[in-house]
Amino acid sequence: MTRYFTQEHEWIEVEGTAATVGITDYAQGQLGDITFVEVPEVGKLLAKGDTAAVVDSVKAASDVYAPVAGTVTETNAALEAQPELVNTDADTGGWLWRMTLADADAGALTGLMDETAYKAYIAEL
Repeated sequence: MTRYFTQEHEWIEVEGTAATVGITDYAQGQLGDITFVEVPEVGKLLAKGDTAAVVDSVKAASDVYAPVAGTVTETNAALEAQPELVNTDADTGGWLWRMTLADADAGALTGLMDETAYKAYIAEL
């Protein structure tokens, strides 16, 4: 699987036409203790850049944007009882939703950063 990142600190892991989306460890660190996560409904069609989820923390509520267009196929049910998974395991167990890409060609990922580019990006913040 290949992982990409957005400037808004979402990550997306892509395998074929399937993708998993979450927020980065950097983002969860900036938010502080996560208290609630509102994920998109299964079946929802998302356009790239749409507000897809909301993460509430002790500091603020933050929108999570769809890094690509597609249809939500699954949400992380564990977050309902344990929203803190986003804090403790942002890169794996704290994923927010899974989706099928609307456009599985390379163009769907245009504008996203690889891990090296993302690390350079956050180093400048």
